[in-house]
Order: sequence, then structure tokens, then C-alpha cells
Amino acid sequence: MVIIKSLEEIDKMRRAGKVVAKVLSKIKELIKPGVNTLELDQWAEKWIREEGATPAFKGYLGFKHTLCTSINEEVVHGIPSTKRILKEGDIIGIDCGAIIEGYYGDAAYSFPVGKVSEEAKKLLEVGEESLKRGISQMRSTKRLYDIGAAIQQYAESYGYSIVRDYVGHGVGTKLHEEPQVPNYGEPNTGFRLKPGMVFAIEPMLNEGTHEVQLQGDGWTVITKDKKLSVHFEHTAVITDSDPEILTAF
Repeated sequence: MVIIKSLEEIDKMRRAGKVVAKVLSKIKELIKPGVNTLELDQWAEKWIREEGATPAFKGYLGFKHTLCTSINEEVVHGIPSTKRILKEGDIIGIDCGAIIEGYYGDAAYSFPVGKVSEEAKKLLEVGEESLKRGISQMRSTKRLYDIGAAIQQYAESYGYSIVRDYVGHGVGTKLHEEPQVPNYGEPNTGFRLKPGMVFAIEPMLNEGTHEVQLQGDGWTVITKDKKLSVHFEHTAVITDSDPEILTAF
């Protein structure tokens, strides 16, 4: 069952989303060669708590950190560590969540580290645009799988693949609520969208195959062919007009 959020609930999620947006914006300025991912994680936790919010990921299913930090071929759920030091030419996906008064905000962005290759730059551009195209389908005139269809059509037109094993989701008083929101699908299928539905839309685009594999740490997911991957995500709500991005920054 998809939970329709009240205006009061959406306002709480908007506040949580603003915290996430603020943290991602500040983390972006710290991303440079020589920085390790645990440093980014520690700053993010500090900033979230200073805003009166709680890190959403810390303790979730045993995860021990505030951020997921996924580098190059890592698709999602990379674990922050002093041993993961950013290098010139890397790309890094930063996934961040925050809770205010029991309501969640969830967003992710992939960033270049210094100067990156033209191939990496293009993958980042297409990933970001695919997120925008997916969110644009969040209207009461649309159906659920119109979101993934828009993402898939755009990404595949550039030769990239869409990860199937991990998808977007509803969000509210839980980090993951119904429904699952795939980043692929047939247009004009699925249930009719309604105002008050809040989804975390999160396309994951791979340079090569869509196939992924879970690493031995039980968290980090990498591309099976070790080619680059990007991850972009926003929490957004369906309204009577344009969708509102609650984690915009």
C-alpha cells in the first residue's frame, strides 16, 4: 500500500530534505584528491546533528556510517574508510539521509574528483539528466512505470545500462516504503500516481553491463565488469501541478 502524505507530513520531510541538501552541497566542496571517505562521513554526521536531525543510515540494518561513499565501479553502499583515498580522475557517489521528527529525507549525487575523463564526465551528465527526466513523470496524469521508462529511454539512448537489482522507493516514516520504483519499465503501465505520494527516485547508470555483484563486506555493490557507475537520487512529492523536489540543492 502506498501511503499518501498529509501537508504536515510533507513539511517535515521538506525539513529533513533541506538538511540532506545542505550536507551534500557542503560535501561537494570537500571532494578533492587526497581526501579519504571517512573524513567526508564524519563531517556529514557533524553537520546533520548540528541541524537538529539524525543520520538516517547510521545503524540501519547494521550499517555503521552516515554516508554511503561509492567510488568508480562501486554502484551503491560503499563504506567510508581511511583507506579509501580519493584520486584525481575518480568519480564518487555520495548517498545521504536525515531524519527530522520521524520523517526521512534521502538523496544521492555523483561527483568528479578533480579533472575527470570525457567518458566519466558524460556519464555524470547523463546520470543527472536521467534523474530529472524521471522526476518529471511524477504527476497525477502519469503511471508508476512512466518514471522508469523515462530514465531508461534517456540513459540507453547514450549507450548506458540501467541497474536492475536496486531501485527507487517510497519514503516517509521509514527509509524504504512501498512502492518499489524501478529505473526501467514500460510507459503507461503501473498504478495511477496521486498527489501526496513521496518517492525517492534514484537512477544508477553503468558504463558497461547492467549486472552487479555484492562484495564480501556485505554492503558494497560493484559493476560486474568493473566499469564506471553513477548514482543520482532525490526525494520528491507529487503535487497538483509540478513535482516538488524535497532534497533540491
